[in-house]
Amino acid sequence: MEVLYGKNPVLEALRAGRQARKLVVATGVREEVRLREIVDTAAARGIPVEETTRRRLDDIAHTEHHQGVAGYFHSRPPLSLDALLHDARDPGLVLVLDGIQDPQNLGALARTADAAGADGLVLPHDRAAAVTPAAAKAAAGATEHLRVATVTNLAAALARMGDAGYWRVGLAAEADTRYDAIDYRSPVALVVGAEGPGLRQLTRRRCDVLVAVPMLGRVASLNAAAAGAVLLFEAARQRGFTRRG
Repeated sequence: MEVLYGKNPVLEALRAGRQARKLVVATGVREEVRLREIVDTAAARGIPVEETTRRRLDDIAHTEHHQGVAGYFHSRPPLSLDALLHDARDPGLVLVLDGIQDPQNLGALARTADAAGADGLVLPHDRAAAVTPAAAKAAAGATEHLRVATVTNLAAALARMGDAGYWRVGLAAEADTRYDAIDYRSPVALVVGAEGPGLRQLTRRRCDVLVAVPMLGRVASLNAAAAGAVLLFEAARQRGFTRRG
């Protein structure tokens, strides 16, 4: 079981068909429009809904930022990289994250990846944020509709993606190639590193090309979530903003 909290994460988990043991809502909030939709959706699926105090809900969610609702959901089964690549649409678009440790950044990137029509995320198992309830809330529930593969060796995963025909485009501030000089219409893996250190050397060596986003102001770089969004929507633009799936 995992506890999801917040209106969007809980609602999107229900919409995605995730199994839940029960929902818990704060007393007096059922009549809010979004919460009413959550309660009605749960009722239609036979999921019990329990009312409780906000203080107890704070304890259940381990945060005060639960927006009056939390749910006990069954964890999603793990997804292999091969399964993600096999099920990707043609041409595939995958976002690979190298060492993103902030769940807010992970959530923002997941939300943008979903909005830009990506097939999924590839995350390293170690020294990186996982799709926690905090990341799910930051993603506004987008992680429920985005396939996520967690790998033990990111460099090996990138090699596997290259073998599968993916063009691996890494984001690096010092790169000479501009991000919009690349053709993203073939199967592509967009590789984004952590703020500060950026891509690790072994990750860089597994990329086919490194690209940069030009900086015209006084700030030296964008944060990881903003820079990743630029690449994702450039890929979506080149693909004609075609809805995927």
